[in-house]
Amino acid sequence: MAECGASGGGSSGDGLDKSITLPPDEIFRNLENAKRFAIDIGGSLTKLAYYSTVQHKVARVRSFDHAGQDAERDRESPYEISVQEEVTPRLHFIKFENSYIEACLDFVRDHLVNTETKVIHATGGGNIPHEAFAYQKDADPEFRFQTNHPHIFPYLLVNIGSGVSIVKVETEDRFEWIGGSSIGGGTFWGLGALLTRTQKFDELLHLAARGQHANVDMLVQDIYGGAHQTLGLSGNLIASSFGKSATTDQEFFPEDMAKSLLHMISNDIGQLACFYARLHGLDRVYFGGFFIRGHPVTMRTITYSISFFSKGEVQALFLRHEGYLGAIGAFLKGAEQDNPDQYSWGENYAGSSGLMSSAPELGPAQGTLKGGTFDLLEMDRLERPLVSLPLLLDPASYVPDTVDLTDDALARKYWLGCFEDALDGVVKRAVASQPGAADAAERAEKFRHKYWDKLQTLRLQPFAYGTLTVRSLLDTREHCLNEFNFPDPYSQVKQKENGVALRCFRQVVQALDALAWEERQLALVRGLLAGNVFDWGAKAVSDVLESDPQFGFEEAKRKLEERPWLVDSYDTWLQRLKGPPHKCALIFADNSGVDVILGVFPFVRELLSRGTEVILACNSGPALNDVTYGESLLVAEHIAAMDPVIHSALGEERLLLMQTGSSSPCLDLSRLDERLAVLVQERGADLVVIEGMGRAVHTNYGAALRCESLKLAVLKNPWLATRLGGRLFSVIFKFEAPAQ
Repeated sequence: MAECGASGGGSSGDGLDKSITLPPDEIFRNLENAKRFAIDIGGSLTKLAYYSTVQHKVARVRSFDHAGQDAERDRESPYEISVQEEVTPRLHFIKFENSYIEACLDFVRDHLVNTETKVIHATGGGNIPHEAFAYQKDADPEFRFQTNHPHIFPYLLVNIGSGVSIVKVETEDRFEWIGGSSIGGGTFWGLGALLTRTQKFDELLHLAARGQHANVDMLVQDIYGGAHQTLGLSGNLIASSFGKSATTDQEFFPEDMAKSLLHMISNDIGQLACFYARLHGLDRVYFGGFFIRGHPVTMRTITYSISFFSKGEVQALFLRHEGYLGAIGAFLKGAEQDNPDQYSWGENYAGSSGLMSSAPELGPAQGTLKGGTFDLLEMDRLERPLVSLPLLLDPASYVPDTVDLTDDALARKYWLGCFEDALDGVVKRAVASQPGAADAAERAEKFRHKYWDKLQTLRLQPFAYGTLTVRSLLDTREHCLNEFNFPDPYSQVKQKENGVALRCFRQVVQALDALAWEERQLALVRGLLAGNVFDWGAKAVSDVLESDPQFGFEEAKRKLEERPWLVDSYDTWLQRLKGPPHKCALIFADNSGVDVILGVFPFVRELLSRGTEVILACNSGPALNDVTYGESLLVAEHIAAMDPVIHSALGEERLLLMQTGSSSPCLDLSRLDERLAVLVQERGADLVVIEGMGRAVHTNYGAALRCESLKLAVLKNPWLATRLGGRLFSVIFKFEAPAQ
């Protein structure tokens, strides 16, 4: 990798169309704050990566200053809320055709107001969830995304640019170039331009998608007729690429020639990759470079070629962001001084264009300009490293999501419609959360349009951001809200509900303490479940809460179904409680207000009284009305002032409040705050409690752990309840112990 100084103006080529305009808000986002650039200039395409900072609003909570004039207000609200400006690092990735490189670099130069930007790291020639996928023709879905395998090495990396480069990767810092080929993307583009008079790469792919290669290629059945079956060969195998053009005196359609050419080059690349993989004893081949473009014909042909020549022993894997490997490498080479081990990166769905494809049936590419397309990817820096929960039984096979919406067409149709129907309510809530902001309504409308567009993209390309799940739909919505400076639309709702619940805490625990032991255990569980009803993310509940402000804890208990519950392991749980206490319980909390204060904290209090240490984990950032780590600290402070059990446990560090590292309504146990994971190991946690529909049903319902676990939730979506064989407000109470 080489360093080169940021260039000056430079002259443009004679054939370059200088009339194109590059809207900075759509293509070069946050360019004015750019700090570092990396560029990967290939033979056909240029990939640009740059680091910038983004200023956005965050909602903060803090205790009132009791020495000031807030004592009266403090009796109504447990804390105060302030909206502050925060700066977050962000990575931006863009690709464009080389014919536009001078116009693009001129644009970058003209908009750089930050004089710190001195160097561009260049090359020629972090890990996002659901990055790699296998492709299988006629499967449903055709895209099968891979989990982040903890033992990924060794593997073969085949980078398909203008030519083909093959690298054997053994560890994070040990790799070797072992071969390549001059027949690659540039060959397809060059020969395709000669054959079809089509000058643009994506237009060639459009042609290929419509073509019939059998009109140009000579097939096995063309040579052997029906006798091919006796030879054990498929009649549709290509015996000779472009073979019919030598024996037929006719004009061929451009579409058919483009399809034949794409098959020929893809087959050749797949065969070459397979032979290198077998030679080096590797069973996984990852394909990078912007040749594939998510194009079904290309992936299908490469997959078939590798499977055919390896007899199914080698797997072809593709990447959503295939073309950015070089740019990412160049960027990381220049970012080593930033201590990358101290943080993680996460995809910003609001600023990413998804898995792009030139296939017409998959919809147009985003960021289209005259003469080419711009593909976009953005990643936000997360201020802490994320790791797997050490209590997972098998991290390699762990999948957080219960339902794959790319696989389940009926569920996909329902949930996409559900999120579309909920959009008006989210917009209304966002505006109401910022009554003093004159531009709140305008920003909320921009949010509406952006998220609506994302949903329509997902209808056409359900695999655009990896496996489509309820979790990814929720996360995309949160990212879009943040994009337009709505950091916590439910902050005031949570403040009010926390205040009301805190005033009821003493009465609730006194009533529990008055019960006999066995009665108290059931009452505690019913309190957990009733608290979980208070979920503003569920329309059935939000409608009740909007129409009946007096709806409270006791009313929620009456909503619950009677035992036996839909999933009912309570009797087993009760028997377990009659045994020795757990050493340490890790509890993932869900909602603010009644849920955490009147449901979770009394349950925590009971565990502490049994001699069990408790780690209470809450979201690092806001999502819906979920309790955040910052809010949990203030809530615990108020509870400790009322309850000696909580007070002493906090002081003796038998009760520890931690953050998960997530800002999602769901829970991915493979991406947790490293400090939480370390604490879980140090304290020897032997019980995991996962509460809430998002955390225990949409995600982790089937998660296998190495210790006992309790998953509980109330079903607040009628469609989901019916699908699981229950009804609205049915109860999930799932206690599991690992096999001895």
